[in-house]
Amino acid sequence: MVTASTTRFEESDKSEATDLLKSMGLTFNGYLNMAVKQLINQRRIPFEILPAKEEPSEETRRAMIAAEAKEYGLIDDDSPSFTTADEAINWLDGE
Repeated sequence: MVTASTTRFEESDKSEATDLLKSMGLTFNGYLNMAVKQLINQRRIPFEILPAKEEPSEETRRAMIAAEAKEYGLIDDDSPSFTTADEAINWLDGE
């Protein structure tokens, strides 16, 4: 016996998922039914759960852009360079 139930999703998430599933020949409802069946059959979540990708902070993003610009010679690389760890430590200590 099939009964109706309601599940709420962010509209943008549902739309994106529906488009992806359609390209794979699945419906949104079909996918949900398949996922529930696999949960029951396997007695575990049938896929790996990953954290959302972290977005770099504004400061980190700017540092990444500056590093890339230095790498391509678009801006001067005035960063100090060191041959040994002792040189770096001395520089950090202000010696």
